[in-house]
Amino acid sequence: MFAKEKIIGILKTPLESTTKIVTRQNILKGFTANNQILKDYSYTVLYLNEVHYFLNDEKIEDLSQKKLKYKLFASKQEKTRYTSKFNQLILFFHRLESRYFTRLKLNQFPEEYASEIKEILKFLSSFELFKYEHIIREKRLKDKHVIELTEKIKTLKETDLIKPFWKNLFLFEAYLSINLGINKNNFTFPNFDKEHIKLKDFYHPLINKPVKNDFETESNVILLNGPNMSGKSTFLKAVGLCIYFGHLGIGIPASFGEIPFCNRFSIEINRRDDILNGYSHFMTEVINLKNVVKNAANGKKCFAIFDELFSGTNVEDAFEICQTTINGLSKFKNSYFFISTHIQELKNISNDQISNYYIVCELIEDKPTFTYKLKKGWSDIKVGRILFDKEGLNKLLN
Repeated sequence: MFAKEKIIGILKTPLESTTKIVTRQNILKGFTANNQILKDYSYTVLYLNEVHYFLNDEKIEDLSQKKLKYKLFASKQEKTRYTSKFNQLILFFHRLESRYFTRLKLNQFPEEYASEIKEILKFLSSFELFKYEHIIREKRLKDKHVIELTEKIKTLKETDLIKPFWKNLFLFEAYLSINLGINKNNFTFPNFDKEHIKLKDFYHPLINKPVKNDFETESNVILLNGPNMSGKSTFLKAVGLCIYFGHLGIGIPASFGEIPFCNRFSIEINRRDDILNGYSHFMTEVINLKNVVKNAANGKKCFAIFDELFSGTNVEDAFEICQTTINGLSKFKNSYFFISTHIQELKNISNDQISNYYIVCELIEDKPTFTYKLKKGWSDIKVGRILFDKEGLNKLLN
């Protein structure tokens, strides 16, 4: 649960510079280099929850100030509570220390992150875990041991080391989980040293047996056309994931990637009316576009996706304002805009900063066959009419 919160935070927050992106890439590469040590990283979650609650929320007295009173007058219930809690703490922390953290090759991590792991090790070592683990295994914790341990915890609280330890530990586990996903799916780390988008064998990772595509920008506005069900939205999602994941410093679903650094993102796919604000589908698009244009005009490097732009208004209006939008966006050469459309007339726009692509759909015996492969140009296939007729609606309605 705790590491999950860290993962969500990472996924929600694109990094602010290529330096920070490369640093996170190198952190994750450090986990790969330590894979033999960390591949079986595990523990009993109940132990984690118990130890976390014990250190953070339970009242732990410093018994060194009243040793005799504790030994002679503490209730059996109180002594049992302390003994069981410290048993859990020692065994849990000893597992982390002996099986994983002391075996890590810290030189495989960036120096700044290696220092955070050293802080974890310093915290664990303060408990003298080997000594107390041996006592637990061979004998049992006695009153004097419990007293010693409460004094150690008092020192850790006074020096404010407990919360930073959990923060570092859960971030470590978040990175470990992300790295396992990267390696399992054979994601790659993109480069940020070119001002273009170049992706090889990229795909949407949630699709079973996906068709992979290659893509390289020749302009800053990419107009994607083609019939329904051809895969336009999936293509846009796959590109969006590559760009966004890249800016998180994590791997992307591609065999190779070169992407530009951007500091504003807007992804509009499968939109819905904004009921809470009372905006219609069309007005929501207008407001979103306005925000993107303002950011680009203010010098921000934007990456934006508009799926079926202005499909919420009539065809004549849609063509006119799409044409204005596409030509206008092409002026912001430091940003990248992907726009999918069904408006055939837009293929006649002549502008060096606009590239047309479509997802191939072939007609085989009047049956549309989708290849999901990307190709430059414009598709003139009208699948809607074919499917309408195939379902017998022409006959039924006439």
